Amino acid sequence: MKEFLVELTTTVPEGTEPAEVERMRAAEAVQAAELARAGHLVRLWRPVGELRSIGLWRAADEAELYEAVLGTLPLWPWMTSTVTSVHSHPNDPAGSRDAI
Repeated sequence: MKEFLVELTTTVPEGTEPAEVERMRAAEAVQAAELARAGHLVRLWRPVGELRSIGLWRAADEAELYEAVLGTLPLWPWMTSTVTSVHSHPNDPAGSRDAI
């Protein structure tokens, strides 16, 4: 599986009822948990003071990431994304722990 750093920003469409927003956010939490169990969502952060998220995601390739992973998020139609494909750096401290 390849790894991707994904920045997501959600913009609720103007005029959307608050109850619909809450329903969508609840469904989003359920789907995110399912994607984590399946090994696609590895880590998720929210920058302090910002309404966006940064996550480490896994998928076979970018097409799967968009179609079968991110595209299953209930809030996806309201999201903008930036995706960066990443791989381990030779100086990654996590990699050096494996060698000990």
